[in-house]
Amino acid sequence: MTTRLNSFFQQDTEIAWEPTEPGVKRKIMAYGEDLMVVRVVFEAGAIGKPHQHPHRQASYVESGVFDVTIDGRTQRLVTGDTFFVPADLVHGVTAVEAGQLIDSFTPMRKEFV
Repeated sequence: MTTRLNSFFQQDTEIAWEPTEPGVKRKIMAYGEDLMVVRVVFEAGAIGKPHQHPHRQASYVESGVFDVTIDGRTQRLVTGDTFFVPADLVHGVTAVEAGQLIDSFTPMRKEFV
């Protein structure tokens, strides 16, 4: 991926999709040292397997239906809902219906670029 740390604007059509897990792909939309925004698309039934990281994460359900599990608690979220993951908590999602999440991370996920 080309580094865009010094670019103010990104065109969606110029950003390549990256496969992550079966039925899941992402685009790194914008980032700087302290913040990163990522679009993640899930096919119905796709799983974002449980994981943890030192970054704080806020996510917006742009479309679809997701079962979101954070620290052992699961809730069904739909278009327009959000969730927040504090640093180091185990979390994951299952796409009940196909959809998209917009994830924000602070600080940025350097391993993504």
